[in-house]
Amino acid sequence: MNLNPQTTAFVFPGQGSQAIAMGKELAETYPVAKETFEEANSILGFPLSQLMWNGPAEELNETINTQPALYIHSVAAWRTFAIHDRDFKPATVAGHSLGELSALTASGALSFADGLRLVRTRGELMKRAGELNPGGMAAILGVDIPTLDKVCAEASTVDEIVQVANDNCPGQVVLSGHKSALERAMTGAKAAGAKRALALQVSIAAHSPLMATIQEDWNAAVHACAIEKPQIPVVGNVNAKPMLTADELRADIKAQMQSRVRWTESVQLMQMNGIQAYVEAGSGEVLLGMIKRIDPAAVRLPLGNPNDFVALKGEN
Repeated sequence: MNLNPQTTAFVFPGQGSQAIAMGKELAETYPVAKETFEEANSILGFPLSQLMWNGPAEELNETINTQPALYIHSVAAWRTFAIHDRDFKPATVAGHSLGELSALTASGALSFADGLRLVRTRGELMKRAGELNPGGMAAILGVDIPTLDKVCAEASTVDEIVQVANDNCPGQVVLSGHKSALERAMTGAKAAGAKRALALQVSIAAHSPLMATIQEDWNAAVHACAIEKPQIPVVGNVNAKPMLTADELRADIKAQMQSRVRWTESVQLMQMNGIQAYVEAGSGEVLLGMIKRIDPAAVRLPLGNPNDFVALKGEN
């Protein structure tokens, strides 16, 4: 089967997809990918690529490093694809959480340099929020969103909040909030029939009101960044709708900090709009796994290493 640009979406991963050696083979094989990593090292002022390729894993897994690492790898993959398939313009792009900034760059709305600085700032601010207002996150398997919304409402108090942070796919949801409220919600989810309720090894309550301490600084960083009208529609996390203006993009990435990532709804919207194939540009295949649960009939292709490019050439 040949990929049709009009029925293809490119998607970009968020935190949790990072791995040692991410992007190394890509940079060794394709000059444009190598240049992307070198440009990133220059912009950041330190060799992040060496940390990505050689570890240690503990350092790579720190939010301030993970976020730019994933962004760089995704943009390197996208740029490599764009060089080799100049006439192929996907119908839409979307990213999960941090990946939305990669999607903005792929859409032409955000330059690589500005995007990288913004991603680095995002990681720094989220780390600070975790220090100022510690919280947690938990993965819940086997319970639907309406039930979990009710569980979270019952587990929350005036001073302790927990909410749905990521609606990843049917049967896989992430909660986020104050640790005590999160523990109550995990108990409530199990009582409601959850197959698993697993606390994640993070001290940051992303996509929850616990990010409020850094919201003003994040808004200022986004406002100061040059964002243009996208050349490809971007499906946003907050409203799960296509965004066609710079103002819409700014509003979404600002609001995303405390809002639910509506990934299930985003994929359902793309499916409804005729998308039949998804290419995940960057590290891993986490989003493709989610998409399989949402739209089992869709074609799903990873694009993060040279072998993926060879396989994709057979499709396209």
